[in-house]
Amino acid sequence: MAEASAAAPPPAPGSAGAPVVPPRLAQATPSRAALAILVVGIAAVALHGTFTSGSELVRGTPHLVRIVDEMLPPSFARWESVASLTLETAGMAATGASIGIGAALVLAPLASRAHSPHPLVHFAARGLVSFFRTVPDLVWAVLFVASVGLGPKAGVLTIVVDTIGFCGRFFADAMEESDPGPQEALRAAGAGRLGVLAAAVLPAALPSLVATSMFALEKAVRASVVLGLVGAGGIGIELKAAMDMFEYAEATTIILAVFALVVTVEQVSARVRRRIL
Repeated sequence: MAEASAAAPPPAPGSAGAPVVPPRLAQATPSRAALAILVVGIAAVALHGTFTSGSELVRGTPHLVRIVDEMLPPSFARWESVASLTLETAGMAATGASIGIGAALVLAPLASRAHSPHPLVHFAARGLVSFFRTVPDLVWAVLFVASVGLGPKAGVLTIVVDTIGFCGRFFADAMEESDPGPQEALRAAGAGRLGVLAAAVLPAALPSLVATSMFALEKAVRASVVLGLVGAGGIGIELKAAMDMFEYAEATTIILAVFALVVTVEQVSARVRRRIL
């Protein structure tokens, strides 16, 4: 009995009791090992260059404790101005995200390889979306402030461009990944490009489009707070002024207002996703 047990072959991969290793990990090669070592080395060098020791954190802790102590309790002396600017921030985010989502929906079929009318059109649309996504939103805000002046107009234009770059990529990918079966059936029945998009591609990609749009709205709310730091409207400029004037209690009120706005948008977004998806 013991001899039979000793002579039994090991379990085959994938059978019960045998460890299952993903193929990409099972097929280790010297090039992959060298790449992994290179990535770990770059991360170690970056960590050493940016945070050499814990002494900086230890020395800064008393200052952090002092600032937190000065921030409490919040000051509501200027709550009307804070509320007004918070609503302005929400309006900037909603307007810019709505326009950007609509523009990305128009641009996405052109950026989709499967639905673009020509390879050059696909290349140009992809390049435009990548360019919008690559340039940071603060850079766009500075450009628009210089173009249209200070205020929420520059913030809305910045969010529009940033949303096109964010949604355009995901919308195009969702359209490319849609089931080709219904599309081929519609083409065989004589439907044109727009008919296929409206009757097959968009319904199949709708869950992904809705989810991406809701995330874009949440992203726009957070971005609109930061855009005020460069004069593009919203409550960010008020927060910067409070911090520069060492009015930490007032800064706490602004932070709480931003937190309430972000949580509200996240809850609304989650409810919309549950209803539609």
